[in-house]
Amino acid sequence: MKRMAVFCGSGKGTDPVYAEGAKALGEELVRREIGLVYGGAGIGLMGVLADTVLAGGGEVIGVMPDDLVQREAAHTGLTELRKANSMHERKAEISALADGFIALPGGPGTLEEFMEVFTWAQLGYHVKPFGLLNIAGYYDPLLAMFDQMNKEAFLQDAHRELVLQDASADRLVQELAERS
Repeated sequence: MKRMAVFCGSGKGTDPVYAEGAKALGEELVRREIGLVYGGAGIGLMGVLADTVLAGGGEVIGVMPDDLVQREAAHTGLTELRKANSMHERKAEISALADGFIALPGGPGTLEEFMEVFTWAQLGYHVKPFGLLNIAGYYDPLLAMFDQMNKEAFLQDAHRELVLQDASADRLVQELAERS
């Protein structure tokens, strides 16, 4: 596994445990010499994650639509900042660069990015592993929804099993690496 895409919030949330989890994930990526591909911002969990990887000497590639570079305070110290013309191009570029995907806590954008990766896997558009870093049970309600979808036959067993989750960055990254 050469690079991991991480979807996460441009805010830090109300509990410091989320930033601690982002830092732990960044440290784990550095330890395993896995580069980071992410949305390119220097704020929130995105900034904590990128700063951690950079501080450890790791590669960090940000991908951000040109109009958001100004509005969302693009990180200025990245290994590389790639500009896209749209959010669709951003997600396609991130997907092309990554060997796997992790979602940290975040809002609707984080969830949308994760769900698109999940959908693409169901449709056979990629076979890259993906998972949720379930810090402090943040994603428990979503995992319960996936289980409900499965129970009601809207989500096949094989597809439900694609979604990895763990509260520990090192265990989740290990499991993703094993599936790559």
